[in-house]
Amino acid sequence: MDTALPITIAAVAILVFVSLLVTIMGRKGRSSEGNSSAPRQKNRATIIRDCTKKLAHNPQNVQALEPLAELYYSEHLWDKAYPLYETLLGLSARHTEINIGETNLRLGVCLVKLGKAQESINPLLTALKVKPESYEANFYLGQAMYKTGDYEKAIPLMKKSLTINPETQGIYQPIGMACYKAHKFKEATQYLRHALDENPEDKEALFALADAMQECGFGDKALKIFMHLRPDPKFGAQSSLSAGIIHTKMQQLENAAQDFEIGLKLPDVPQETYLELNYRLAACYFRINKIALGLDCLNKIQAVVPVYKDVNQLIARYKELNSNSNLQVYLTSGTSDFVALCRNLVKIFHKNSFVKIVDVAVITDSIEILCEVENAKWEDKELFRFYRNSGSIGELYIRDFHAKIRDTKCDKGYCITSGSFSEEARKFIDGRPIDLIEKAQLMKFLKLVT
Repeated sequence: MDTALPITIAAVAILVFVSLLVTIMGRKGRSSEGNSSAPRQKNRATIIRDCTKKLAHNPQNVQALEPLAELYYSEHLWDKAYPLYETLLGLSARHTEINIGETNLRLGVCLVKLGKAQESINPLLTALKVKPESYEANFYLGQAMYKTGDYEKAIPLMKKSLTINPETQGIYQPIGMACYKAHKFKEATQYLRHALDENPEDKEALFALADAMQECGFGDKALKIFMHLRPDPKFGAQSSLSAGIIHTKMQQLENAAQDFEIGLKLPDVPQETYLELNYRLAACYFRINKIALGLDCLNKIQAVVPVYKDVNQLIARYKELNSNSNLQVYLTSGTSDFVALCRNLVKIFHKNSFVKIVDVAVITDSIEILCEVENAKWEDKELFRFYRNSGSIGELYIRDFHAKIRDTKCDKGYCITSGSFSEEARKFIDGRPIDLIEKAQLMKFLKLVT
């Protein structure tokens, strides 16, 4: 027992010592890890201090300019790196130790990053001549060309940068956008799909993909994307316009109107898009006989741009339509309603006679009604032709009508239009059994239809 006790005490003392030693070492280790960036920060501060001091004595000290420029470039401080590389490039003729290719490349990259794409082209071209297989030289020169609108030159440069480094992330989007801007729509879709695989939230690439698909004839697929983008604050207005145009082509006018309405509800819609949305929406409203709503859209356009397209003429026309329901039917209704109105007009022409309608023929640009008219004094077989257009009817149409009167052995013919007749057409009817009825006279008859 006497021997065991000192051994036990010694063992406990050793364990306590080891535990304290481990704790102290651990703290030192953590302290060392926590200050791991200290040497780097100290080195950065040293470089800036030493280089600044040297440049204060000699602003053209290459040994000070190069490390300081490299430091700022590595930290993406483009505005600080740019003037240093510009100075180095100016000194390169007298200092052969300066790397011409690398200096031009870095100067060009700084200029691109600072939004000075046009100024970056010359140094980047020089860098590309020195290092034709440089990923950065090809990519950033392509970026510069893209930003200056020279898409045809930008595309091969960025494609080459992709060939040099196929694993690079983010290169498909600028190539796809360059192809899209150059109207190479089929090619653009390939790159834009890759770009969206990398970044599904890229709305610019998504809109460009939809527009390119539409241009390639895949309107149904593009429509789904445009409808998805309609609420987007940046691309929503243009997407709503594109979706509405596709729905209009598909004769889905209610859906088209909804697209245009969504676009107009978005904040900060660009003026040109705002005007076009209202113009297209007005056209939809007119086609589904919501004339008052269509006029409201045209009035909004007129308030912004008084001479936009044919808005003034449309306002005058549809104001008149809005005040005369029979004129609305005559000009805008379906075929069955138009035929029913014309049958009533024929009877109004001879309201004191018995009128028997023998035949109704629907032609591409008009309808014809053949009828027999009888009263106490005379009997006639007559042919009526109704035109819905608001333009001028020429002599050839009246000659054709006259031939039809002879073929059907009619005694008289009436040619009615919501527009007017040419002077030649008027001269042709002299001595012939044809009456020409223009818009003003037609309006009087329309007021009598109940």
